[in-house]
Amino acid sequence: MPGPQQALSAPVPSARTGAPAPKPPLLPLLAILLAVFVVPMSISGTAVALPAIGADTHAGPAPLQWVVNAFNVAFACFTLVWGSVADIVGRVKAFAAGAALYALASLGSALASDILLLDASRALAGLGGAAIFSCGSAILSTVYEGPARAKAFALFGTVAGVGVAIGPSLSGALLQTLGWRWVFAVHALALAVVLLAVPAIARSLPATPRAGGARVDVPGSAVFVVAMVLLTTAIVQGSQWGWGSAGVLGLFTGAAVALAVFTAVEKHRAHPMLDLTLLRNHRFLGLCLVPVAGSFGFVTMLTYLPSYLTEVTGRGTAAAGLLMVLLTAPMLVLPLLAAKLVARGVPALTLIYVSLAALVVGDAALTVYGPDVSVAVVALPMIVTGAGMALAAGLVDGQALALVDPAKAGMAAGFLNTLRLGSEAVAVALYGSVLTTLTASRSYDAAFHLVLWGLAGVCLLLGAVVFALMRGGHGGHDDTSRTG
Repeated sequence: MPGPQQALSAPVPSARTGAPAPKPPLLPLLAILLAVFVVPMSISGTAVALPAIGADTHAGPAPLQWVVNAFNVAFACFTLVWGSVADIVGRVKAFAAGAALYALASLGSALASDILLLDASRALAGLGGAAIFSCGSAILSTVYEGPARAKAFALFGTVAGVGVAIGPSLSGALLQTLGWRWVFAVHALALAVVLLAVPAIARSLPATPRAGGARVDVPGSAVFVVAMVLLTTAIVQGSQWGWGSAGVLGLFTGAAVALAVFTAVEKHRAHPMLDLTLLRNHRFLGLCLVPVAGSFGFVTMLTYLPSYLTEVTGRGTAAAGLLMVLLTAPMLVLPLLAAKLVARGVPALTLIYVSLAALVVGDAALTVYGPDVSVAVVALPMIVTGAGMALAAGLVDGQALALVDPAKAGMAAGFLNTLRLGSEAVAVALYGSVLTTLTASRSYDAAFHLVLWGLAGVCLLLGAVVFALMRGGHGGHDDTSRTG
């Protein structure tokens, strides 16, 4: 497998100038990848520390759960905002601000004396994480071109996947050796290293056109954040309050009204936070839906399959964790392999369609799971499901941002990651709610199988929508057949 230096070593003709592009710099990529690694590692690893945090702070279940929820809600609410801000104030400045905020919030989390301070610190970390993802991907889209861009985004997807996969294990090791506070202290140290590389990132960034006189869209940003807070809170609380409860229905209604107001506000802004014409590019919109399929087909399994393995198949926690490697291992190999295949002439859309098909087939094939089924039988379905996520990881980001005016790359990256993170929250919450409802009238095993068929159906439907949008839409700034 080529390393980062090999992957980005060959000069390529510049699409912007037509002249041979200089050798792409390595340090900015490594710094952004380190930051990107920390964010998903924090998302998946923090939950492991909750019992120790609860015992140490004497926190109740609700405030304890918001150690995780506060980060996720802030992340979802501000991803699009940061992308738009980055296009105006500068992507490196916005990225550095997010990294600094994440480092300080992680330090605050490590030093928090009570659960409310920890919840507040985690919310600030989510705010910084949103900047890291939106601005980091926008920077990569600007610094790298052609095959180098494809491989940079492949590494982006690989590192994000590895962060999700090893977050629980790393947090577990820190808990056993140093205590829960070091779960957050490590994040602060990693982001401090990233901040040292900010000057190198700034030097690598070419001049990017900005809208003259553009200002941050404060009204649009405020309304959007309100809408996302209402929506994500409804999703988070749905399984606790009941999806049909007055509180949850009220939150969903408020979110719908706020989004309608947001749309009206953006139509009349000279420099909107989200240029609604971006959504008229059907190919861009189609690519943005690919991670949504991954949220339903893969992230739900990453979240809930370990519980099935322990409760139904009788495996211990360690054995279940080891078996989950079959699901996550493709993330170590396939993003870079996909970039290599695209560089050799394989159409990027072909690989994206294969990834969508793998999610459908993998989820459907996982229904072979049962109390007495051997690992040999389920290994292939798990690998196929993981491949469905891994083939498109990173690749879809590079392809989507290549369709957008470079001046709006931050906004586009923010929109893409808002859909990605928002759909993960929706998918995980809906899975848990549906599974709980089904287990009221049937066994856990039977309910698990029904939900799997539902996930396969959702992925199939999303795949059909993506296919229709890619065939019927216009290419916008660029065309996916010529990128990567």
